[in-house]
Amino acid sequence: MPDPFCFDPMADLLLAERAARDAADHALWLSTRGFETWAKGKNDPVTTADLEVDALLRERLLDARPGYGWLSEETADSLDRLKARALWVVDPIDGTRDYARGRDGWAVSVALVVDGAVVLGVLAAPALGQVYVGTAEGATLNGAAIRVSGRVAEAGMRLPVDPQFVTARLWERPWDAMAVQKPNSMALRIAMVASGEADGLIDARMTNEWDVAAASLILEAAGGRITDREGSPFTFNKPEPELLGIVAATPALHQPLADRLTEARAALRRAGIPIERDGPAATATPRTP
Repeated sequence: MPDPFCFDPMADLLLAERAARDAADHALWLSTRGFETWAKGKNDPVTTADLEVDALLRERLLDARPGYGWLSEETADSLDRLKARALWVVDPIDGTRDYARGRDGWAVSVALVVDGAVVLGVLAAPALGQVYVGTAEGATLNGAAIRVSGRVAEAGMRLPVDPQFVTARLWERPWDAMAVQKPNSMALRIAMVASGEADGLIDARMTNEWDVAAASLILEAAGGRITDREGSPFTFNKPEPELLGIVAATPALHQPLADRLTEARAALRRAGIPIERDGPAATATPRTP
């Protein structure tokens, strides 16, 4: 029998973009009205705005596509999603720390995954006035096509990191690199590489599918390359929705950055610093004393 599953890429893109824009505008409005903040875990804040935006997105996206699965940072996970060929992967507010502090480095992230691969991604960052969209046809920022920088040489590369990242003593080889603005949102950092504002980024920590699903497609559609720290392509809608770190860059810089990350992990292991989980002691950044 033929497979009855089908989806309409254009209709789903319009749905996702409208939902992400509306949710982002609502989050921005909530930021002016006041909200409560508490800790879900160590170094993992959540606000009432995260939950309200999650509910808005769930209503918009699942009411329109009731047969699709759902994976969100702020919704209790159900393994029923594994039965769905199409899955919404959502981070209601990626970069909650910046959001809670009144900063602009946060975004609403919406991705559609079909058979384990992202087929569309939207990042709406209203405090920055930015909306990124990625599809098989390409990537855009506020409707204009974007491409990665095309940088080939490591010398002078731009990284969205804290300045001490490139000067830390545990690096075996000195960096000839420039630290540029680092939003709290990992998705926005990846999008900066997609738009040519940065040339690459690395992070050894375990991360979650919702943190990078939309941004990974935006970067690839802009001509970049993104993998886990082992160099493997991302796959989504796994029973444990985690990813083994991130290496994202222009095509020419991806391997050099992966090599540096391997060196950093070895140096941190020798120093007895854990790197597997998120948190202050789990960073891929060799810290200065």
